[in-house]
Amino acid sequence: MQSECNDKNCPLHGKLSVRKREFAGTVVSAKATKTVVVQWIKAKKLSKYNIYMKERKRVLAHNPPCINAKEGDEVVIKECRPISKWKKFVITKVIKHGNRA
Repeated sequence: MQSECNDKNCPLHGKLSVRKREFAGTVVSAKATKTVVVQWIKAKKLSKYNIYMKERKRVLAHNPPCINAKEGDEVVIKECRPISKWKKFVITKVIKHGNRA
């Protein structure tokens, strides 16, 4: 982690306020600048057949330079105001670091 963060959209050092919704997921892609794709899997019940189905959810999240999450990391994201057209979440912390080869 860096000691200084000049990002105005950082929830820790900037002025970005976060809302209640919070999810834990895995970073699937970190190719864009300050943006990552976070994915998590949940079970959805199909009442007609009385079975559960795996359903994945993928969202774009803002990646502040002080957190700097990479692919494979498990992170916690929280909802915030829209930062861009598709980014409505921001990473608040890294739970576990993934494989960094």
